[in-house]
Amino acid sequence: MSEGVGAKLLLVGCGKMGGAMLDGWLASGVASRVVVIDLSGVPQSLEGDGRVAAASGPDALPDGFVPDVVVLAVKPQVMDGALPAYRALVRPGTVFLSIAAGKTIAYFQRVLGEQAAVVRSMPNTPAAIGRGMTVAVASPAVAQDQVALCDRLLHAVGDVAWVEEEGLLDPVTAVSGSGPAYVFLLVEALARAGEASGLSPDLAMRLARATVCGAGELLHQSPAPAADLRKAVTSPNGTTQAALDVLMGPQGLQPVMDAAVAAATRRSRELAQ
Repeated sequence: MSEGVGAKLLLVGCGKMGGAMLDGWLASGVASRVVVIDLSGVPQSLEGDGRVAAASGPDALPDGFVPDVVVLAVKPQVMDGALPAYRALVRPGTVFLSIAAGKTIAYFQRVLGEQAAVVRSMPNTPAAIGRGMTVAVASPAVAQDQVALCDRLLHAVGDVAWVEEEGLLDPVTAVSGSGPAYVFLLVEALARAGEASGLSPDLAMRLARATVCGAGELLHQSPAPAADLRKAVTSPNGTTQAALDVLMGPQGLQPVMDAAVAAATRRSRELAQ
């Protein structure tokens, strides 16, 4: 693919994550042509868009269509049944970009062949609104221009970081992949604590949601470290300090978070076996 020319993409699976990525690719112009393989076909919002077409499988692609990237966006539990059919698309000019959790590069190479160029990535659910965090790792067969192309594709739904050691995707999964659930739990816990202090359930939840959303946006927009933003809210001997004395104590948030991330990392490694 020439620099500046949109890529030809084969999107396998067009659920929430795949659909969000597709919208981002088309909006950014990184894709000139996308063929979608999904039971539901092309999303209704894109019907009539000449850049997007549907196919029933890899053996039914439009004449002359050779993808620069095959994006594997199906659920991990159906990957075993779906992947073997794509072995015929392995070629030096095509890279396979996976967003399936727990499926390793070695797994893809066992099914597709050792010569397959594979990028394994771990996005998170805020990608659905263009605010995701994705970490990726490339197999040795992936060329630098293919790394750059995959980087542009992943940037369409948020921030991207690359690692050289695939094993780091396990703690990545524990921190950013699973991390949105921890934030949602924080909202639930904060609301319940508000109720316990006398607030109505509706008001407590409204306060918790708005506070976490607002603080997250402040963190997003500010170049200051999180610790500095925390200190800016904390007056000596004030109400925030009283709460932080509990949250930052020996039995507070940090040891609980350490244990949670360690548990998620262990489970990610188990699932990759």
